[in-house]
Amino acid sequence: MNVDSSAVVRDRLAHYNRDPGMVLQMLRDIQLAQNVIRPSDIRILSESLNMPRAKIKALIDFYSFLHDSPRGRYDIYFSDSITDHMLGSRERAAQLCAALGVELGVPNADGLVSVALTSCTGLCERGPAVLVNGTAIDRVDEARVAEMAKLIKHNVPLMEWPLEWFVINDALRRKGPLLDSHMRKGEAVERAIEVGSHQVIAELKASGLRGCGGAGFPTWRKWDICRSTHTEQRYVVCNADEGEPGTFKDRALLNTYARHVFEGMTVCGLAIGASQGYLYLRHEYEFLRERLERRLERRREVNLLGRNILGHHGINFDIEIVMGAGSYVCGEESALIESMEGKRGIPRIRPPFPVTHGYKGLPTVVNNVETFCYATGIVARGPEFVAHDGSEPCWKLLSISGDCRSPGIYEVPLGTTIREVTEMCGADDVQAIQVGGPGGLLISTDELDRVLSFDDLNTAGSFIIFDGSRDLLEVALNFTKFFKHESCGFCTPCRVGTKLMVAMADKIADGHGARVDVEQMQRLHHLMTQASHCGLGQRAAVPILTTYEKFPESINRRIGDAEYKPAFDVEAAIERSRQIVAEESKS
Repeated sequence: MNVDSSAVVRDRLAHYNRDPGMVLQMLRDIQLAQNVIRPSDIRILSESLNMPRAKIKALIDFYSFLHDSPRGRYDIYFSDSITDHMLGSRERAAQLCAALGVELGVPNADGLVSVALTSCTGLCERGPAVLVNGTAIDRVDEARVAEMAKLIKHNVPLMEWPLEWFVINDALRRKGPLLDSHMRKGEAVERAIEVGSHQVIAELKASGLRGCGGAGFPTWRKWDICRSTHTEQRYVVCNADEGEPGTFKDRALLNTYARHVFEGMTVCGLAIGASQGYLYLRHEYEFLRERLERRLERRREVNLLGRNILGHHGINFDIEIVMGAGSYVCGEESALIESMEGKRGIPRIRPPFPVTHGYKGLPTVVNNVETFCYATGIVARGPEFVAHDGSEPCWKLLSISGDCRSPGIYEVPLGTTIREVTEMCGADDVQAIQVGGPGGLLISTDELDRVLSFDDLNTAGSFIIFDGSRDLLEVALNFTKFFKHESCGFCTPCRVGTKLMVAMADKIADGHGARVDVEQMQRLHHLMTQASHCGLGQRAAVPILTTYEKFPESINRRIGDAEYKPAFDVEAAIERSRQIVAEESKS
């Protein structure tokens, strides 16, 4: 790849008006253009942005898809999410490596190709999935891998690969009010202007809509608090950093219902008095970016975005897309804002909350893709848009994957039982279900009559089914390694604790564990829960410990009563972690 590095960097500097807050976007663009960020690139950025080189280097080290060592001209990542793993992703990665004569994780000597594993790519129901130079390809079976190897060996440009490989379809299995809606373009914006912000928020309140990202905070209250702040400028941010393994509903909404997303963001902007919105799109969804940009431009052309919307003087609102660079932690709203500002995505200490001190320190509403879509329907059609006969108002989109006949997107009312969900998707041999991603809840067959609700099983949408053939310890270990990989490293309990947790879980999985290992993991979990900076560290031990609690045989059959011979001194490590936490707290 013959690319003039200095020209690429200077072009990006000009494109982003030499704004230091956009340094992460510049680094992403440089990485995609030349597959490496060179020392000379860092020097030019540092001098042009008046930013320390160490700070730029820290960004490169923090984000998974930024690299200061060369990648291959074909830079390939196989998803190692548990759903892809179950579909054979590691076998397909090994097949490609063998065909190309490369080692997993190591670029070949001539720089042609690099093959590696990565966390969930958001194509869980369409795996095994890969990213090739940032572009997604699904259904990578043996035949497709063999064809990929031939194309790479012959240096066929990515744009000349079979077009059908890059078509990502959405399996919309069960439609409710949102997925079956037929609203006119601009219908919600027109009504928001007509009724005013007070009525918009009143209807959101009457609907009972709560945040669909997992926390369940009332949407109307968040918008109302932001609207009530004493400031001239406010922001709207759509969280499209859908990094929870097993979750892909936001990808489907952005792919098929982007109009609803942008309409909801615009309505929010009008309601809270914001003139600028941002869609934070995860790196793995780069393949959606161009289409989304085109849809934004069409909305500007018909005066649904920009200045004087629909001819109303002084009503201004526009939306820009900001890209992530590979960090699960950025799904947390304050970490997302840090990333938007060109920093490492480390969650902030709260309070204050983004709704009063968000992007650039100003009041900011952060909602996820699904929430904005439902808000569009409520404002356009009234609170009855989400009404149903259940005990709670509102509906939920489920991303169902794993061992079932019909994986895909299901829109169900809150109050639906887990048993009903398994019947919908054709899960006949259920051993367990992971609800809410790795940090969520593992459900046994004794719990199939529990219901999806904010008071019982609350979920951001991930719903992974495991049949009787699956080794649940292997599943828990995959989740535990995911947390280790995605730890931002900011706080000692999480940085050290996730490594210790993986080491002990590996020891058990290899058949060398003892009962005291489980006791040590429980003690370590207590420490991490009490001392970790954010939810990742607080939930990192949940998969392995919940598996032991609900499916003890999956672990007990691997451990014995032999003399305990630890590979390291867990007690000393825990005590040292306590000391470091105390030292960090004082400083």
